[in-house]
Amino acid sequence: MANFYDTHFHLDLQKSRNDIIREIELNNIYTIAVTNLPPLYEKLNYEINSKYIRVALGFHPELIDKYQKYIPNMWKLLPDAKYIGEVGIDLKSGKESKSLQVSFFEELIDKCQTLGNKVISIHSRSAVPEVLSIIGENFNGKIILHWYSGTSQNQALLIKNGCYFSVNYAMTDSESGKKIIKNIPDEKLLIETDSPFTFIDGETYKPSKIGLIVDKIAALRNMNNEEMKALLWSNFVTLISAKNEK
Repeated sequence: MANFYDTHFHLDLQKSRNDIIREIELNNIYTIAVTNLPPLYEKLNYEINSKYIRVALGFHPELIDKYQKYIPNMWKLLPDAKYIGEVGIDLKSGKESKSLQVSFFEELIDKCQTLGNKVISIHSRSAVPEVLSIIGENFNGKIILHWYSGTSQNQALLIKNGCYFSVNYAMTDSESGKKIIKNIPDEKLLIETDSPFTFIDGETYKPSKIGLIVDKIAALRNMNNEEMKALLWSNFVTLISAKNEK
């Protein structure tokens, strides 16, 4: 049976967390709850006890410069964390910290490569060439490009290297997003909400609305909704499995 899921959801930033958790559980939505700093990961991981939610160890690239003191915490927690995110490089709003972002991300990927079997949700705004170069061709784990906005040429290289792409509702409503979605191979297509940073009908995107993303992607790719849901679920099961496949 195909279920819904969300590969990139900011649970710790939700205003009514208990209500959101109930919504996730009521709708059987398997959720990767990304975090922005190691202490936030530790706090949320301690507090959450739900079979539908897995907390990801994150260090948002826009926060690395200000919170460098937490970098050792990241490396201490990394061996026991299967899910990593939100991490990456942002050169749109963080150009001044480029060297620090790049060195951190290089070390992160190197450590994850050594540890193996990590599932990483990556932020790559205005930094796809840098991210692409650091990931390389033979990463020992699963890479998800969260809300990808790079070129078709770089997207093709990422696909060749076995990367997944997580699509949210905002992407289905923009021409550039639609083009990116159409270029994703069936087996590398995933969904996300990136809530609370996405909206529908003027309101923050809620977990129970995840089916609307499936509907929009199905229409873009000329598939019926049940076929699309089954495909997306199959991809998620492969994503979280131990075996690394390209």
